[in-house]
Amino acid sequence: MKPLISAAELKTILPQDNLVIVDCRHDLANVDAGRAAYLAGHIPGARFLHLDEDLSAPKNGRNGRHPLPNAASLALKLGGLGITKNTHVVAYDASGGPFAARLWWLLRWLGAENVQVLDGGVAAWLAAGGDMVSELAPITPTEFVASPNDALHVSADEVLANIAVPQFQIVDARTAERFVGVGETLDPAGGHIPEAANRFFMLNLQDGYFKSADVLREEWVVLLGELSPDELVHQCGSGVTACHNLLALEVAGMPGGRLYAGSWSEWCSDPTRPVEK
Repeated sequence: MKPLISAAELKTILPQDNLVIVDCRHDLANVDAGRAAYLAGHIPGARFLHLDEDLSAPKNGRNGRHPLPNAASLALKLGGLGITKNTHVVAYDASGGPFAARLWWLLRWLGAENVQVLDGGVAAWLAAGGDMVSELAPITPTEFVASPNDALHVSADEVLANIAVPQFQIVDARTAERFVGVGETLDPAGGHIPEAANRFFMLNLQDGYFKSADVLREEWVVLLGELSPDELVHQCGSGVTACHNLLALEVAGMPGGRLYAGSWSEWCSDPTRPVEK
């Protein structure tokens, strides 16, 4: 299944028995905004998952701002929304796709393959003449049997070991300013992991939509050089927008990268870990 679905395509398949739409809208500065927006109006039939409450584990001050959720806990929540590993899931947000991409990656981590992100999100849906409703659709709970593939992500210790003996290339999805340590407002320290490269996730978009596969491929090849996509490990501030880069590479036909889920917020929580600016 291709990683993106257009609003026009989604309209043609609604309603469908094996389709579940998930609203992933979120605002880092106002964590209640996503749920409020969902309750005010959402794509017909959509369920809601909260980035902090559902798509992340609890924070302990050392594991980053959006730690990787417990697989069994997330599977229980997915089953409660009527999602199985074979369900066709379409995720959307209103921020260019990073929060929807987080769910896309998490589902694939747990073994689900029929997952897509709505290209252009809410704006694209409205532009295509799609309805927004406030009614909550009835849900029949089911069981999501998770089979997490932990080869898809790396730990802080693996990233630290990679600095001494390089095995992969870190790609940081934050802005160029935060990457070099200027204007850091979300985390207690600025800078980046030594030897990391930078690819701001919003560069994957044009006018709110993902660039074409050909354009994305051309742009990412410049960053890759002689590397293959499976030699990349993606990170950002907290393991969310890095999923956007992973999604973009999937769109470009260049899959295989991994995620450092703890990302910069976990990395900089330990002052003994090296930092570059």
